[in-house]
Amino acid sequence: MDTSRGSVSSSSTQSTKEDSDTLKNPFVLRHGRRYLRDLPYPLPCDLPELQRQNLHTLLATQIFGRALASSLSPNSPPSKILEIACGSGYWSSMCHEYLSELGHNDVSFTGLDIVPLAADLRRQGIDWRFVQHDLRKVPLPFDDGEFDIVVMKDLSMVVPLGSPSQRILDEAARILKSGGTLEIWETDHIIRSILPNPPRAPGTRADENASAAATATFPISTTTPFAEVHNKFLQDSNNWIQEALDKRKLSPTPCARITQMLLQEPETLCDVHYRRVAIPMGELRWEREAAAEKIASKRRESEAAKGHKGSGALGSSTLTEEQAAFRYTALLVVIQMIESLEPLLKEVSGKNQEEWQRWWGSMMTNLLEQKGASSGECLEIGAWWCRKV
Repeated sequence: MDTSRGSVSSSSTQSTKEDSDTLKNPFVLRHGRRYLRDLPYPLPCDLPELQRQNLHTLLATQIFGRALASSLSPNSPPSKILEIACGSGYWSSMCHEYLSELGHNDVSFTGLDIVPLAADLRRQGIDWRFVQHDLRKVPLPFDDGEFDIVVMKDLSMVVPLGSPSQRILDEAARILKSGGTLEIWETDHIIRSILPNPPRAPGTRADENASAAATATFPISTTTPFAEVHNKFLQDSNNWIQEALDKRKLSPTPCARITQMLLQEPETLCDVHYRRVAIPMGELRWEREAAAEKIASKRRESEAAKGHKGSGALGSSTLTEEQAAFRYTALLVVIQMIESLEPLLKEVSGKNQEEWQRWWGSMMTNLLEQKGASSGECLEIGAWWCRKV
């Protein structure tokens, strides 16, 4: 084991002159937004994108009900947690709050990213340090077995498929202590439509079903019925996102591959579990139709008993205010991601600025005003966790 962790960490941004120049001057402006210079990362690194990512993190933790997907051992709570590609550090702050509520107040958090976008979380009372490092450069600047929990969240836009992904997985396992937990949180960037009245996902725990009912979301399993997205604008964006990410060897549907990736490491990782959820992006027609039929049936029974007819008015929504907010947030996350990917999507679509603005305006009207995402269109998120052997 390396005993010079301090020197490794402090020198991680100065390994070569090229690395140093990249990290000292990492940004370039494109189309009025700030992007990483000379790196394949396709999303901006500016305040609107950080806000979108924070909103996405908040949505995911609210839907899952907590900041950690894995269960904690009451006899062995974590003491050191690493968030890889931490961005703003928002997940770490939410995890700190979650663990504090459980009485675990002595947990230290480390965030790693190529640029220092995170605030100084120590001002929030969090035991926090930030390490600036390029994920393409391995080994990561940490000791073997240094962390109790390592979290890799939304890396599908950061790390290309193939050997780069494998290297990061190997590094995450290396810096985990024996018995430590690896968590991977991901989101599919291709939108699908869930089919009406999906059956209950087999093997789903009672608490997960209760959470799904409370949040009006749908647990995903291999039997969950999906179709290609119905909305014409999301069909366009799907095609463009697929082509743009394929060119960069990034995965547009990372959730489909993570389970198998973890199961292929039996000598290092064990006890693989996951939880996947589909969040509709609006009130679904078939939900409303089913609710309307139920109300109408009850009304007919009441009218028959009283011998007169009612007004026929139906409730305005099948969702609670909180459930509607979850779905609207999912819609915003998708819309804002398309906006963040604008330079790439314009390039692969062949649209000039005027054509793009016309398409964008029509999409916004359709999704926000005409409720165009009401045919099962869903944001799909997932969390996977496993233990180091």
